[in-house]
Amino acid sequence: ENKQIKESDPNKINFNVTSASVIKNSYSYFNNFVTINVGEKDSIEIDNGVISSIGVVGIIDKISPNYSRFISILNTNFLLNAKFKKSNYFGVLSWNGININKVQLKDVPKQANVSIGDTIVTGGNSLIFPKGILIGYVDSFKLDSSENYLELEINLATDMTNIENLYVLKNNNIKEINSLDEQNNF
Repeated sequence: ENKQIKESDPNKINFNVTSASVIKNSYSYFNNFVTINVGEKDSIEIDNGVISSIGVVGIIDKISPNYSRFISILNTNFLLNAKFKKSNYFGVLSWNGININKVQLKDVPKQANVSIGDTIVTGGNSLIFPKGILIGYVDSFKLDSSENYLELEINLATDMTNIENLYVLKNNNIKEINSLDEQNNF
């Protein structure tokens, strides 16, 4: 089932959306993966983003004809650009392997006016997810060792132990956008 979602942004990047079901889910390791029932035959590609009906869950890293696997947001190698819904301050989202309900947002400038409960969404810089897809909510924050940046604990919006129906997002413009970086600069 392919739907189109269009971002209401001036960028007008549009994404194909393919429905998927979870075959296998892990969340008890440092590096967790999820297998879903769509693959190459369904036009799934490496680096496609995966979301639940609530928010971000991972990024495709392996595909076969009928199945694919994605790096869970609960994987210590998962990295994503994420921003505050209320402002344009952003940081790097990752998981420290400790709590399956919380991820970490680092490198946020300390000028960012952070409040507990603030909504954190995709930044849109990665081309993998449209801008503004829910990730979670600020649980706590502190200055990092440099004292120039904040480290935030984010409560995940999606319960990763209870995922079943998911959506794979394929950026229709990614080849064209990437081709600009491959052109020679004179």
